[in-house]
Amino acid sequence: MSAIENSKLAIIGAGAVGTSLAYASLIRQSAREVVLYDINEAKVEAEVLDLAHGTQFTGASCVSGGSDLDAIAGANMVVITAGARQHPGQSRLDMAGVNVGILRELMPKLVERAPDAVFMIVTNPCDILTYAALHFSGLPSARVFGSGTVLDSSRLRWLLAHRVDVAIANVHAVIVGEHGDSEFPLWSQARVGPISLAQWVADDISPVTNGRAKFSEAEFETITEDVKTAAYRVIAGKGATNYAIGLSGARIVEAVLRDEGAVLPVSSVLTRYRGVSKVALSVPTVVNADGVSRVIEVPFSDSEQTLFQHSADTLRATLDRLGLD
Repeated sequence: MSAIENSKLAIIGAGAVGTSLAYASLIRQSAREVVLYDINEAKVEAEVLDLAHGTQFTGASCVSGGSDLDAIAGANMVVITAGARQHPGQSRLDMAGVNVGILRELMPKLVERAPDAVFMIVTNPCDILTYAALHFSGLPSARVFGSGTVLDSSRLRWLLAHRVDVAIANVHAVIVGEHGDSEFPLWSQARVGPISLAQWVADDISPVTNGRAKFSEAEFETITEDVKTAAYRVIAGKGATNYAIGLSGARIVEAVLRDEGAVLPVSSVLTRYRGVSKVALSVPTVVNADGVSRVIEVPFSDSEQTLFQHSADTLRATLDRLGLD
């Protein structure tokens, strides 16, 4: 396949995340046309109007939408952000039942109107809903995936970049597993520029950065915890996370609509990946116009393999509770 000309992006849900994704997609010119849908007619029409008023400043992209689902017809990519909102203190898995019910009704209607689209799930719990969306859609597994840990990995890279005082683009590190409490950094594969993080630490390349000595094991644990709890801190302070997920979502959209073959840690239903099947988890994945082109077999340390299996078991238990086999 190749980059899609006059690409159409449909965003389902005009809440904080959906509108931020639409805004980011317009500014970044991720798609030629952005369509925003929501059942709340007054809200979605106001959001579309507000966005449209700024399109003089966003290049060739245009925005439309409303409360009629037919507006998404023929979309090349559909991003689902609609669902129950995560409240302070609530885990992503707590919202599973309600949002699975929403997808059960919604997915067939979306596929009917955009039968050739690639579908991305952003609504939480992202991994559970990715599995459910694939189940309810009847589509090939490549065409249904979740935004996964792309944002979590950006949070990790931001923390590491500040710690070692280099540009974030030169930090290569990834969060894998659940987009949630059982996620973890793949420390064994982390790099700063061309140098492994392990070597960076061992050689004491930056002995004092930002007033601190080299990394300790305790600091790695603190960074991990900071990434895992980042969303909770944002939600506690402002009620929702929206800007960063909007930007990361737009980045994934571009990988599909521009047929990039970008390596991103999106969430897809795995089959015999490091012993894990029938669950959606995030691992480094090649994303192009087909959606999930392939998952990359990444070396794990023994401890990382244990954490990955724990993440899979955690999500499989929730899927079993929901009757999704």
